[in-house]
Amino acid sequence: MTNGANAILVSMRRRDHPAVPGMSGRTGGTGPLAAVAGLFTLAQLLLVRPVLGLGWDEVVYVSQVGEQAPAAFFSAPRARGVSLLVAPVASWSTSTPLLRVYLAVLSGLALYLALRAWRGLFPTRVLAVAGALFASLWMTLFYGPQAMPNYWVAVGALICVGCFLRYLSDPTARAALWGAGAGAMLMAWMRPTDAVWVTVPLLALALLRRHGRLLLALVVGLAAGAVEWVIEAYVGHGGLTQRLHDASEIQGGLGWQFAVDDQLRSLGGRALCRPCTGSMPHPLVTLWWFALPLLAALGLAVAVRAGRTARTLLPLACAATAAVPYLFMIGYAAPRFLMPAYALLAIPVADALWHLVRTPGGRWRPVVATVVAVGLAGHLAVQLVVLDRAVDRNTDSRRDWARTAAELHRLGVRPPCLITGHEAIPIGYYAGCASGATAGHNENTTPAEIQGTARRIPVAHLTTTGGTPPRYARPWTPHRIGDLELRIAPAALRDGPS
Repeated sequence: MTNGANAILVSMRRRDHPAVPGMSGRTGGTGPLAAVAGLFTLAQLLLVRPVLGLGWDEVVYVSQVGEQAPAAFFSAPRARGVSLLVAPVASWSTSTPLLRVYLAVLSGLALYLALRAWRGLFPTRVLAVAGALFASLWMTLFYGPQAMPNYWVAVGALICVGCFLRYLSDPTARAALWGAGAGAMLMAWMRPTDAVWVTVPLLALALLRRHGRLLLALVVGLAAGAVEWVIEAYVGHGGLTQRLHDASEIQGGLGWQFAVDDQLRSLGGRALCRPCTGSMPHPLVTLWWFALPLLAALGLAVAVRAGRTARTLLPLACAATAAVPYLFMIGYAAPRFLMPAYALLAIPVADALWHLVRTPGGRWRPVVATVVAVGLAGHLAVQLVVLDRAVDRNTDSRRDWARTAAELHRLGVRPPCLITGHEAIPIGYYAGCASGATAGHNENTTPAEIQGTARRIPVAHLTTTGGTPPRYARPWTPHRIGDLELRIAPAALRDGPS
């Protein structure tokens, strides 16, 4: 078995050259990559629109460094990377449009740098198409300008794997060694557990090939990105094991759970599919998902025939390990969870598409090229339709939060204040109030503490219509706001509504 593994590695060393055959690592230019990144930024600003309010998870991340409201409860699975990412804007401005523009520009720049990391491994035309494929997915466009971690894990994965391969091809390329560590650090900074899953094949290969420097770069990068999360585990969660256990509980308990069908249901534009019930989206919406592994397999076959197996096999392996926990270990789905896998798959898929439309001699196959072009155009149209619906749906929900916050202000619940109950975290943020929960994943207070707070500042509890308020809030004055019932503690009404 050992001899067989060594033979494979020796074969890979012989067949994988520093650059694509017939192309130096410096040819091809970066103009197409910059164009893709620029169009990605422009599309975010035009299609998602900077006026889109902050979502639930964004509120949690932004409130840690912002001034609009007290910091929301920060649960065990979350990492501080996003909060630090938005701090240059959110720490001094409460403008959501400004934050959106900042993130859109930053995400475009990050995509450009991630694609650049692969120069010399694939022709520029392949990298440009790969970038366009990933950037045109509705979830990439939707989450690029949002204060969420998944896009940044995807970018970090591209940088890490690309630089890892470049260093394998040229051990004198110190910049690639630093890049591999930086990509690992970015992933761990955003989501430590995702970073580990993505880098499993890289760590294994570095061990097998005895690349001590690469192994050290990855380990140091992961450790540097996750150190704050680990320290916080011991300071506020009773240790690393307890934090991992708490994170698992919040995610419904990690273990064997088939979530492939849940992911398919989420492709129709659902930000979170929990519980993931209802019918499947139209087949046109999910068609690309089934085509993806087929094209990736074709890309691998092309790479094997061209003698560059490693540079295609490795991103496929990392994409697979990145997807495993979200396909087979949790009982719900969100399309953003698989963004790192989609980013890594985009490169071999783009290579396969170029192989389909051009002969080895470089001549076009007109019929096949037409079919591929029509297919890609249809795919783009479907993605834009799903994106438009997702933006509209989220815009409506966030406007509802803003309207509820305005009504709270009218009833006299103004900062400093506390909101508890249904959707307390986002509504509290929009109202400029702290948020509290006495049970559930966001538990951070007790009924006694809430009653004590109500003697000092305005406190309100929210339930859905027909819901049962907790015992401490039942004597409070009820009000109706849309489909919500609001109860305000008596001390909060001493000045009356304005």
